[in-house]
Amino acid sequence: MDNQSALFLSRRPRRLRRTASIRAMVQENRVTVNDLIMPLFVIDGNGAPQDIASMPGQQRLNIEDLVKECETLASTGIPAVALFPSLDPSLKDEEGSGALDENTLVLRAVRAIKKNLPEFVVITDIALDPYTSHGHDGVLNPDKTDVENDRTVAILTQMAVLNAEAGVDFVAPSDMMDGRIGAIRESLDTEGFQNTGIIAYSAKYASAYYGPFRDAVGSASAAGTKLLGKQTYQLNPANRWEAHVETFLDEEEGADILMVKPAGPYLDIIRELRDSTALPVAAYQVSGEYAQIHAAARLGWLDLAKTRDESLLSIKRAGADMILTYFAREVAQNQAKPR
Repeated sequence: MDNQSALFLSRRPRRLRRTASIRAMVQENRVTVNDLIMPLFVIDGNGAPQDIASMPGQQRLNIEDLVKECETLASTGIPAVALFPSLDPSLKDEEGSGALDENTLVLRAVRAIKKNLPEFVVITDIALDPYTSHGHDGVLNPDKTDVENDRTVAILTQMAVLNAEAGVDFVAPSDMMDGRIGAIRESLDTEGFQNTGIIAYSAKYASAYYGPFRDAVGSASAAGTKLLGKQTYQLNPANRWEAHVETFLDEEEGADILMVKPAGPYLDIIRELRDSTALPVAAYQVSGEYAQIHAAARLGWLDLAKTRDESLLSIKRAGADMILTYFAREVAQNQAKPR
């Protein structure tokens, strides 16, 4: 380099990007296996795994295969799974009464996992959409125009206690009913489950990114549409401060962990929540985020692994302490490979 043409700069940020080793030394955020939670779908019976067309690489698993998958995940270092049942339509009704069956699918799955992997963290969804014939997260009012808040909360509290009795580590209310965190915390404590935690879906938006998930659990087919409207209880995607109200209330009511869902389109909400609470913050990289990365990669428009890793890193950088993602298994397996 011609010294006469050199700039005399006291700070050259590129010095810290010069080699891979230097870049690794100064890297501010990393996604590790300890950050990951794997969502899994469970079906009844002993049939073969069912591929989910809109979610490449994801399957609905019977309980035996589910336990094997959890053993594989645990061996890679993934600390937790979140379970979602896919029920036969004959088991659904307008009241979601199957959620209160002591022998319902997800509770049998929890018991099987805990029998084989007692230290493995199991999280269950507390909402009625897998159980209702209409696909909503609660029971409908008499004219079927909206979900009844308080009657739904009464059912959810019973559901949470049943899940605690089955041995879950965390119940995760995803319904977005007002007051449900406080009611569930009181019911759990009253029934002797003071150590069962609550992961609150605190900022769950009425998002267009949930379509593949609804296919996976059958709530879309129950409702007869993938475009099931839940705007009266999930948050308006246009709103920031509404998320602050919800998360403040959930924290006050006794939530142990607060969650933002979806993750990628709401990185600003993750950051604001991280800056405003001392509680752990979770983020759910939802089915639509997963599916769109796969779709673009299949068309050759994106590099799957690089886009996957960047998407998760952005969620971590925004402030998430833990990430629910369908990429968890492959990320963990990749990290376990010899370098």
